[in-house]
Amino acid sequence: MNLEKYKLQVRRYWQMIIFRYDIRREYFTIGIPVLLAFLLLASALFAGHALPMGGSDSSSGSLADLPVEEREKLAKELAAKIEEAEAAGENADIDMKTLLEEKTTPKKKDLDHIIIYALLIAIIPFAIDTFIQKKKLRQQEIAFSEFLFKMAELMRGGIDPVKAVIDLSKSDLGAIDKPIKNAATKLVLGHPFEYAMEGVAEELKSKLVSKYNNVIVQAAYTGGNVADLMQRTSEDMRAVIGIEREKEGNLKQYVVIFYLAQGVIVLLIYLLSTSLLPMIQGAGSEALGSDAITNIDFQLGFFHLIMINATFGGLIIGQISEGDIKHGFKHTAVLVVVSYLACTSLILPAGPADSYSIELVSGGNQKLPGPGMPVTDPLVFSVKDQQGNPAENITVEFSISPPSGHIAVNKTTNSNGTVSVAPTLGKSDGWYTIEAKAGISKATASVKAGY
Repeated sequence: MNLEKYKLQVRRYWQMIIFRYDIRREYFTIGIPVLLAFLLLASALFAGHALPMGGSDSSSGSLADLPVEEREKLAKELAAKIEEAEAAGENADIDMKTLLEEKTTPKKKDLDHIIIYALLIAIIPFAIDTFIQKKKLRQQEIAFSEFLFKMAELMRGGIDPVKAVIDLSKSDLGAIDKPIKNAATKLVLGHPFEYAMEGVAEELKSKLVSKYNNVIVQAAYTGGNVADLMQRTSEDMRAVIGIEREKEGNLKQYVVIFYLAQGVIVLLIYLLSTSLLPMIQGAGSEALGSDAITNIDFQLGFFHLIMINATFGGLIIGQISEGDIKHGFKHTAVLVVVSYLACTSLILPAGPADSYSIELVSGGNQKLPGPGMPVTDPLVFSVKDQQGNPAENITVEFSISPPSGHIAVNKTTNSNGTVSVAPTLGKSDGWYTIEAKAGISKATASVKAGY
């Protein structure tokens, strides 16, 4: 008994808060999720996350972004390091870019993933609420048609519409029990029948209920054989609901087609990423006469394409199948989640865990006759796991500094845990640094253009 009393008090206080501060459900289904998504993006930007732009990985900052004093300081440090290396008889294979990387914190280029998380946070609550509200509305419409049938039966027995509503409110009416009870209370207090039934339509918020509710009110005031009219109205409403169900059932085939199309896109891109693109990137300068294509991150572009298609494809599904774009958010959420999981497991390079290590095996410290030439011997890197065993199928990302040179963006280790790359140096003499990155582990190799 005390528990029921406590629940009643909580319900009263909650209703008082809602009426006083005009709290709407949209605050919880749209406002708060969107705010959380915005805060997530803002915190990610503040923490140094950035969008990956494809191509070779570059430093988080550039000399142009630094003040003049900082650039002069870096230049002095660079000159001092070069003098120390030359005095020790070592190769002074350090440049301003390498020094800048040591002085700056690299940005985490995963903002596109965070945008997807923020999108899901923003739309999933609204999608769930929309799905629940539509299901509830359909149940209320069916219950209202049954209410009309019961009301017609009572009126056949000689009971007037007002007394019929009051009597039916004492029985279990399912999804419309509360609105009918509120209408009965208004009728007991002396309010007109029209006012009470309009309250039912406002509470249910259904266009179908509002249309047939007007028929009931007009029939009650007109008089005549109201019971037969009420029964035909109930049957007509059931027929309309049945037609709506049949229409949605017929349109479900298009929903399946859209889902299958998204799956086909993911499958085709997976096949391209694992077969055709490695061949194109490997051919590089020999086949196409330029190394520019090797610096294009196709996997990243395909990932963005799939996510954009999933986002807007879901909205289109909702518009076509249910007649309102808001019903497409649930399809968007499903497509984005499934496509994201497929991309991260099949298409995007899977970076190894912190326990992996990478080191240069051969090909370092080569000296070429001049700039613009490919290395004589490929650079070979070895990736091992925590136990020191060769790590197979691990994606290794490559970059070259200065960035005027060309190199494949990423490659995958073979069964021996090794990966080889043959970069082409830039158009200027000097030392070039090739960096291989497996997860957070890095290894470098130096190649000189010009004797």
